[in-house]
Formats: sequence, structure tokens, C-alpha cells
Amino acid sequence: MNRRHFIKNTALGTLTAAVGTEIVFGKMIPNGYSLLALQDPDPFTLFRKDREMVILNDKPWNIEAKAHLLDDKITPNKFMFIRNNGLIPEEVDVASWTLTIDGEAVRKPKIYTLSELKSKFKTYTYQLTLECGGNGRSEFDPPAKGNQWTVGAVSCAEWTGVRLRDVLEDAGFTEKAVYIGYHAADVHLSRDPKKETISRGAPMAKALQDETLLAFKMNGEDIPLAHGYPLRLVAGGWPASVSGKWIQRISIRDRVHDGSKMTGDSYRMPCNPVAPGEKVKDEDMCIIESMPVKSLITYPQSGAMIKEGRKLNIRGHAWAGELEVSKMEYSIDFGSTWQNCSLQKPVNRLAWQHFSADISFPKKGYYEVWGRATDSNGKSQPMLLPGWNPKGYLNNACHRIAIKVT
Repeated sequence: MNRRHFIKNTALGTLTAAVGTEIVFGKMIPNGYSLLALQDPDPFTLFRKDREMVILNDKPWNIEAKAHLLDDKITPNKFMFIRNNGLIPEEVDVASWTLTIDGEAVRKPKIYTLSELKSKFKTYTYQLTLECGGNGRSEFDPPAKGNQWTVGAVSCAEWTGVRLRDVLEDAGFTEKAVYIGYHAADVHLSRDPKKETISRGAPMAKALQDETLLAFKMNGEDIPLAHGYPLRLVAGGWPASVSGKWIQRISIRDRVHDGSKMTGDSYRMPCNPVAPGEKVKDEDMCIIESMPVKSLITYPQSGAMIKEGRKLNIRGHAWAGELEVSKMEYSIDFGSTWQNCSLQKPVNRLAWQHFSADISFPKKGYYEVWGRATDSNGKSQPMLLPGWNPKGYLNNACHRIAIKVT
């Protein structure tokens, strides 16, 4: 983020929030002056993140959690991953912010203010799992290009907003509607206003689901700027890139949306398995939709030590895209045998599910605890890395933690 440009174009109130206290004589700041407190941006303060979070990139900002930081049933902002493709909008004027509904299959283009969205349509609240399609990319070999996420690009926050379906039906769409595409206020890294940073979308069936929201609150508060304030899409269970932030326009398309990051190998997988490192033609790539079954052990932290004869309590979360998780298991013998965990039902559809288990170890020594989830269609996580793909997407291998019994 270009600090000087950010300060030059941001209201004093936003500067005050960034500094964390009142800026005495703030109105006297010369135009273009860069406050010393913000010349070397501290992302943990800037985005209100815990200092154990891991910075993967600052141009643009991409930040992930460590597994043990995701122990909360509802992910708080301080532990929520940030995935950006461009620069965070520098000027957000809520009073003038609008959402336009247009496209080839809209009956008549329509514009809504934020206040109209909040007053005209019923609001809903859901816990929704969002996971970056590249979560786990760091394990692929040969390495796949992109941010080298480990396990922490996933969250399940509580989102409040209006159903996208209600807004699309209010605007009206024709029988030709097959897809929606979003358009947002984030800025391309080149700062070229003609270039769209990311513009993805989803089939109408996903857009019209009850849980697909135009959200304006996260965990009961205004969405933090880094997570899409003042308005974002939330489409749980699909790659988080479908849940566009800073939304200003939604196009109802008569074709598969062809915006930025919708073509080539972006958020696409080979339609059929390929050998590691193999080149794949565009026409042989398929768009990622529902995310695969996956789980995460969030307690204890890997490397924990316990005394001989004591049981180890583990807990964590499991999710399965559009499906439910039907079974959760653990293994302490490298996958040779598996034991059942206690598994809770989701709070609502597309929310992650919580599991726990008490584990006994036969003797002193080193162990690994592996977790394996199975979805409602009977498909389980692979014990090790799944098939290679050019962008390192959809790694849902079993999560593992190291334990020493002393």
C-alpha cells in the first residue's frame, strides 16, 4: 500500500482510526504530508490482526492464521485471513455508495443505495465458511505459483446482510440468466483505472441460494475495510474469491462470466488428472465450485507435550463445501487405524462443524495426530497431498500435529 497516496486521499477520521487515537491539530496537517506513525505500515495494527498471524505478501496484502489461532467457533477479525488481488480502496464514502444491478439478462438496470438495501430487504445472519482456493498451496511439488498458504486461509465468521436472491428478483432477470459477475472498488496493482483487479462470479443457482448474502456486518459489527466494507458478497462453501469485497456492481449474465480471474488457470482445475508439472490447455480447465471436504486441528498447538498416562483432548473444525461432514476421525499411527471423534452438526448450512476427542497414548515417545473428515457423499480427505495442479488449488490432505509424551 502506498502510504503517502493513502494519507493524501483519506479523511481525517480514517487517519485517526489508523493511528488509534485522536490526532491533535489533525486539521492542520499539510496536504500530502505523511504521518510518521504511518510511514512504515504495521499490518497488525492497520488491520487489527493478532501478531501471530503470518504475512505472506504486502503488495497486495495477504495474511494467514496459524492452525491454533483458529480455535474459536466463530472466527474473530483478529484471526481472519486476508486475501487481496489488488489495493484496498482508499476512499469509502458510505453516504454515496451504491450497488448497480445490470447485465445482458437483467430486465432493467437498477441502482440501490446502502440505506435502501438495508431498509427495503429483510436481513439474515449466517455463519459461513470461506476458504481460499489456494489454501495449502505450499505443500505442492513442483511448487505452484502464488501465495504459499499453509493451512490458515480459512475462516467461519458470522455474516449479516440481505439475500442476493431478493435483490436480483427485485431488479428482475430474464430466462437467459445463467451467471452473475461482481465488480468492485479495489484498485489494480498498476493503479490503472481501466484494469479490473478481480471480477469473478457464480452460476445463478449459487447466486439464488438462501445463504448467499450481500453482507454489511461481520460478527455483529461493520465489516472491517480489509474484509470488504461497506458491502461484500458472501457465498460460503465455494472458493472465497467468489465472495467479492467492496461490491459496487453485479452483472446478471447470459453466459459464464468472463471477468478478471475467471479465465485461464485462475481458480480452475484440470478437468482430468495430470502429471506434476504438466502444461494444461485452457479448454481442459474447469472452474472450481464447491470446495472439498477438509478439517483442521486447532487444539493443541503442534509440538505440544503431555505427561505419560494422561489423555490428550483435541478439537477443531471440519467443513465440506456445499455438503455436510458426516464423520470425523483421528489417527495416532500414521493412518494405519482410525478412531471416531465427537462431531457437532453445523449451526446452519455452509457453516463449519466442530469436533473433539480424548486420545490415549500407549507409551512415551513422539506421535503425530492426524485428522480426517468424510462428507455426506462418503468422500474422505486424502491422507497425503492430493493430485497436483498448475495453481496448487484444493489441497485437502489430512491436517497433522506433532505430540511428545514424556
